[in-house]
Amino acid sequence: MKRNTGKSMLKRLLALSAVIIFLLCSNTVRVFYLQVVRGEELSSKAESQQMRDTEISAMRGTIYDSEGNVLAQSATVWDIYIDPLAIDLEIEEEDTAEDIAEKEAKSEKRRNLLVEKFTELFDYDEEEKEELYKKTLEENHYTMVEKKVENNVKEEISEFISENDINFIGMEQSSKRYYPYGSLASTVIGFTGDDDQGLYGIESYYDEELTGTNGRVITAKDAFSNDISDDYETSVEATDGNSLVLTINQTIQYYLEKGLRNTLEEYQAKGAYGVVMDCNTGGVLAMASLPDYDCNEPYTLTYSKDKNEIKKIKDKEEKQKAESAATLNQWRNFTINDTYVPGSVFKTFIAAAALEENVVTPETTYTCTGSIKVDVHTMNCHYHAGHGTQTFAQGLANSCNPFFITVGQKLGVHNYFKYFDAFGFTQITGIDLPGEATPQYYKEDEYGIVELSSASFGQTNSLTPIQVCTGLCAIANGGKLVQPYLVSSIVDADGKTVKKTEPKVIRQVISSETSETVREMMKGVVDNGTGKNGYVAGYRVGGKTGTSTKLGESKEGEGDKYIVSFAAIAPSDDPEIAMIIIIDEPNQDLGGGALCAPIASEVIEEAMSVLGIEPKYDDEEIENLSSYTPNVVGETLEDAKTQLKQYGLEYTVIGDGDTVTRQCPTSAGTIPSGGTVYIYTDDSDKKMTTVPDFTGLTVNEAKSLAKTNNLNIEISGNDISSGSVIADRQSDDKGVSVEQGTVITVTFKNTESVLD
Repeated sequence: MKRNTGKSMLKRLLALSAVIIFLLCSNTVRVFYLQVVRGEELSSKAESQQMRDTEISAMRGTIYDSEGNVLAQSATVWDIYIDPLAIDLEIEEEDTAEDIAEKEAKSEKRRNLLVEKFTELFDYDEEEKEELYKKTLEENHYTMVEKKVENNVKEEISEFISENDINFIGMEQSSKRYYPYGSLASTVIGFTGDDDQGLYGIESYYDEELTGTNGRVITAKDAFSNDISDDYETSVEATDGNSLVLTINQTIQYYLEKGLRNTLEEYQAKGAYGVVMDCNTGGVLAMASLPDYDCNEPYTLTYSKDKNEIKKIKDKEEKQKAESAATLNQWRNFTINDTYVPGSVFKTFIAAAALEENVVTPETTYTCTGSIKVDVHTMNCHYHAGHGTQTFAQGLANSCNPFFITVGQKLGVHNYFKYFDAFGFTQITGIDLPGEATPQYYKEDEYGIVELSSASFGQTNSLTPIQVCTGLCAIANGGKLVQPYLVSSIVDADGKTVKKTEPKVIRQVISSETSETVREMMKGVVDNGTGKNGYVAGYRVGGKTGTSTKLGESKEGEGDKYIVSFAAIAPSDDPEIAMIIIIDEPNQDLGGGALCAPIASEVIEEAMSVLGIEPKYDDEEIENLSSYTPNVVGETLEDAKTQLKQYGLEYTVIGDGDTVTRQCPTSAGTIPSGGTVYIYTDDSDKKMTTVPDFTGLTVNEAKSLAKTNNLNIEISGNDISSGSVIADRQSDDKGVSVEQGTVITVTFKNTESVLD
């Protein structure tokens, strides 16, 4: 009996031991599974429940112009989120049905309070309001509601939280990109996306430099997801991105865009483009491609022609496609992203090559009959009657095609292509902008006599405007090809310069002597040739007009489509800048001399002032200069009259007194020769007048209109004695109220135009 009992006990012990061993093994396996197999996953979940990890956005670097003006900068904004699970009041086990109903009602009230406040702040429609309400029902602790909220709205939300003792609305610091000048240099600067990543232009090309390193704040949470003591908080500071200092000059950029925009709208062109470069360093002083956009609202169309054409489209899908195409087009920087046939502007490079190879001299003559036979083809001059016998310098001024065809043939394919390559036309420039287009050109072994002849007056090959402007710099600066660039330096968050761009000379293309000769010939284009509207008093301007027919885009029955241009260097005797101005498909058959040269003239005048280059007037210009108005305030009326007569000025007396109390123009301003000074002899109110519209008038008509409106007029522009000259722009806008006697500067242009 005892033996059986012992055996039974032994069996029980063995069974118990087996169970214990099994449980221990099971626990060991379970622990292994939880700690090793799922350890990382469960640890992450635990941390997410116990810790709040908040990212602190780094500020994107600022973009400055060459004078330190802010073109793009980031500012602090706020992302607003809610904790849906914290909206509902917690239901306790001991709560009665009445308690539960009361808490649910309060929770719903809190939910509606949130929805109504956000609807008020963010102007939600019914659909957006309903969407927010659904978010408040989500079963999680973090739901984003609004991104990049301005500080004034954030403060209002903070006040709302405080007043209502709310714990379910949170705010995280973020940043937003601002562009203080809107559309200024927009196709150069570009813009950023919602994630603050650069999408176009400088913002894209230098995205890595501009982007900072985000920081973090890690905070411990209690069981109800509330933050606990700062003792449990860890933070890593954000490091702001580097800033960029551009070579772009705000003033030069403004006047370039102003001229292009006015011409684009007036002639309803497809596009208007321009580049202004420091010809000695390669720094881009201004670059514009219109139509453009406001960097703050890049998806909003800006060009009236595009908007009007899209408005006419009835089909919804077709309309969307047109809007998308127009949006992409206004983002595109034609000056680097596209190629065009340069036309007769290219003759400056042929002239440089031919002079360098001693094929011609400026005095070499040729008789133009209006056309020339090349193989089986007849190639025409733009002046079909023919220019007659002319020197090579005159041939450039007249933009004579047959002359340059002959010169190109003398130069030969090998020498032609040698300089084509040397001027940088076989490769991209390497400018620091994304998407630079590759030139489209014939290789040396692809030229026959016809291709060489056509290329010699600027047809056949397609180049980017930045290539052409860079080539012009080589002609202007003594023959050196320089690399164009837009960022002059990179500065870190502490203001220290971490990188500075040094001007880079790629090669010597032509001699300084040839450079000087071509510059003098280009001056003749402005003084006596097709580029007269490029004239600027006090500065010697060299230029070249150009026209190219867009053969691939011209449709039968609609006439030819043109792209017209004007190249300029200034001052031509000691160049500082080179420039290319292009108008794409204007709605009138006007050449670069009529459309582009006036823009260049205004930009040159402003650029010379910005760069501190003093004018040098010749004797004829000095005679037409305005002079400072003599100060007659405080003089007796009779003495004032005598003094004004001595200066060759007229006067108009306002008042019945004997002593001059004020005058217009004042002594701080200038007055044209023979102008009228309005002098007051008592405390009479200022006599005002309205500025009329002078545009389109001849010089005599403009003078007569100014006199009728009691204004002084200063005449500006070239060849103002010619009957084909009309007013192109004025210093004060029409309709503006000004004091009688005010001096209005009216700039005239020559309307004679050739499609050369």
